[in-house]
Formats: sequence, structure tokens, C-alpha cells
Amino acid sequence: MERKTLVEEVKKQLCLAGPLIAANLLSFVLQTISLMYIGRFGKLQLSGAAVAMTFTNVTGFAVLLGMGSALETLCGQAYGAKQAKLLGIHLQRAVLVLAITSITLSIPCYHLLARTPGWDSTKKSISDVPIFIKLAIPSALIVCLEFWSFEILVIISGLLPNPLLETSVLSVSLNISSVVFMITMGLGAAISIRVSNELGAGNPQAARLAMLVSTGLTMTEGLVVGSAMVLMHNVLGRAYSNDKVVVKSVAAMVPLVALSHFINTIQCVFSGISRGCGWQYICVWISLGSFYAVGFPVSIVMAFFVHLGGKGLWLGIICALSVQDILLVLMATRSNLGEEANKAREKALSFNTTSERHTNLEALSCENISVEM
Repeated sequence: MERKTLVEEVKKQLCLAGPLIAANLLSFVLQTISLMYIGRFGKLQLSGAAVAMTFTNVTGFAVLLGMGSALETLCGQAYGAKQAKLLGIHLQRAVLVLAITSITLSIPCYHLLARTPGWDSTKKSISDVPIFIKLAIPSALIVCLEFWSFEILVIISGLLPNPLLETSVLSVSLNISSVVFMITMGLGAAISIRVSNELGAGNPQAARLAMLVSTGLTMTEGLVVGSAMVLMHNVLGRAYSNDKVVVKSVAAMVPLVALSHFINTIQCVFSGISRGCGWQYICVWISLGSFYAVGFPVSIVMAFFVHLGGKGLWLGIICALSVQDILLVLMATRSNLGEEANKAREKALSFNTTSERHTNLEALSCENISVEM
């Protein structure tokens, strides 16, 4: 492996990840700031706000975020296969589906559609909607299964002794974890783009290099950020509450949050690789088994039977993430990227063939109309 090639790949991923990380942090920081202010009013208000945010994330944001991530596969592979026209079609198709999914977003979506170049290809976008939905549903399930598992822990914490304290601590811990996860999520999206681009272009070796580089970048980020969290464990809680008990409890929880973040970096990069390859259906079963067959039972046992409280709930998440990491790594390392590249390229070209067929039919219809006139 040439050093120049490695450096170029690192630059590509950082250039992709940088804006994505910034966008993720800026969008999520609104919730964080709100929670910080509300926490100043007391544990009850902090717990109530946490439950409200949990409901919003579970019922809305997770679903839309997951469905939208299907574009990472479709657009990434189309771009790699140099099928630029498909990018607009995939985007339009996604906006249509997401607008239908969320009625409250219909007006903003309308303005977005009106300004999207090439909207004259509406028929092409609508004709292959099932193809997008086929990826969007498992993509949404992957995100939802993980989001829901974290959010359900906040709800379960209300059943522990001293529920106000436990819910407050879990909600703060989850918020801290979510903030730093925005960094990892940007890196995960970058590797998804890089892998899908290279597979669509028919370059399996370049895709493998991207996988190796991304693994190194995300693990480095996880180690640095996790270490910073541990060093600041006595400070982080003060940003959310003035209650000394809450601050002390958060400080005790932060090392576990830091550990889960490091483990989650591995999950994030290999989930990104899976999206780039279009393995969403397999990942649904991995997430389901990891979080709900392993994570939840461990959380319940540790929290209620071993009497570790909130720490026990979080230990279950750590176990779930570990199992998920192992399964995703095995799937990625044992895959044949050459075959995946062929599949991705054939898929992208088949989309183009379908689009061209529609174009030809439209042209033929216009000719027939002209002849009749």
C-alpha cells in the first residue's frame, strides 16, 4: 500500500466527515442546550424533559433519520458508477416518501422539491419508489432499534428506587453520549459514502482501503473523546444540573458512557460499511438480536437483580454494542468485495437502464401525438 494513496484516502474521508460532523452537532445541540437549561429547575423538570425528548426521538426523528440513510447506499453507488442523473431521481424519490411519512414536513418538503434541479423527471422518481422503500424500511429499523433501546432505558429507569434521580442521571448520560456520537456518526456516513462510491465504480480494493482507514480514524476518535470524557467526568454533570447528587451520580456514570462510546465507534464504522454495501436487511437482524436478545436481559438483570441501578442498565447497552460489533466485523471481513462491487455497479446501471426506458417511452409518446396532430 503506497503512503500517498493512504494519505489521499484519509483526506477524502476527513473532507466528507468534517461538514457532516458539524451539521450533526449543530442540529443536536438544540436539544442539549434545552436540557441544560431545564435541568436548572430541578430533578423533576429534568426527568420530565427527558421523557418528552425520548418520545419525540422514538416516534419521529429516528424513523426519518433511518429512512433517509437509504440514500447513502443508492446515491453513493450511483455516483461511483458515474450515473449522475440518478442522484436527483433518488433524492426526489426520497423526499416524496419522507413527505408522505411525515405530514408535518410536507410544506418544507414542497419548497425543497420546487427548488430541486431536474424535477421534470417526477415520473421516473415515482416509478421506482418501491426500490427506495425496500432499503428505507430496513434502514429505518436499524436506526430505530438502536435509538429505542437507549430511550427505553430512560423509561425503565423510572422503575428503579429513587426514580427522579435515576431518570435524571440516565437522561444526562444519554444526552452526553448522543452529543459525542454525532462525531462518530459523521465518520460513519463518510465511510458509507466512500465504500458505496468505490463499489459503484467497480473498485473493491479502494473500498477495502477506505474500510481500513475509517476503522483507524474512528477508533482514534473514540479513544481521544472517551479519554476526554473520563478526565472531565466531574465537570460534565454540572452543565446539566446544580443538584450535587445528580452531578455526583453523573460523574460515576461517565466512565461507562466513555467505554460505550469507544465500542460504539466500531459499530458506527462497520454499520456505515454495511450501508455502503446495501446490507441493511442483515443489519436489522443483527441489531434486533444484539439489543433485544442480549442487551435488555443483561440490563434488567444488572439493574434489578444485581442492584446496580442505572449503571446496570448501561452495562446492558455495552454488552449489546459489543455483540453488534463482533457480528458486523465478521460480516464485513468475510465478505467478497469483488462480488459486492459487481452487484453495486449492475444495480446502478440497471437504474439508468430503467430511466432511459422511461425517457424513450415518453419520446415515443410525444412523436405519436405530433403525428396525430
